[in-house]
Amino acid sequence: MIFLILFLLTGVLAHAQKNNPNYDEALAKKLGADEYGMKNYVLVILKTGENKTTDKEELNKLFRGHMENIQRLVDEGKLIVAGPFGTNDKTWRGLFILDVKTVEEASALVQTDPAVKAKLFDVDLVPWYGSAALPEYLPASDKIWKAEP
Repeated sequence: MIFLILFLLTGVLAHAQKNNPNYDEALAKKLGADEYGMKNYVLVILKTGENKTTDKEELNKLFRGHMENIQRLVDEGKLIVAGPFGTNDKTWRGLFILDVKTVEEASALVQTDPAVKAKLFDVDLVPWYGSAALPEYLPASDKIWKAEP
């Protein structure tokens, strides 16, 4: 009877945890991955703000500053995903995923965006748990575009 219980318990434990044969400890450490290959980020939803200016020169200046700020955050390794939303009924304009540990740190970074400062965009900040490998897509993404938008 004891042998049967030990046999069953060993079988259950053997199936409870599977190790990844492709696990790269150095890469996981470099990317800050936990044991599941995940880490914490902050998701930023950019929404239409209270500034409803139609001044083309002002809008061009703010969007140029917005794009320059995005590039600066990418260069600093803080911004790992950015992009606009299509037309929607939520006033959502775009999103960022920031590689930072706290909402407070994300808030400080977002406030460096001229379009946010000018209230062209408002923001929602939400902690998000995702793949630690997410920053690895940036080098590949720089190799697949032909022209700037």
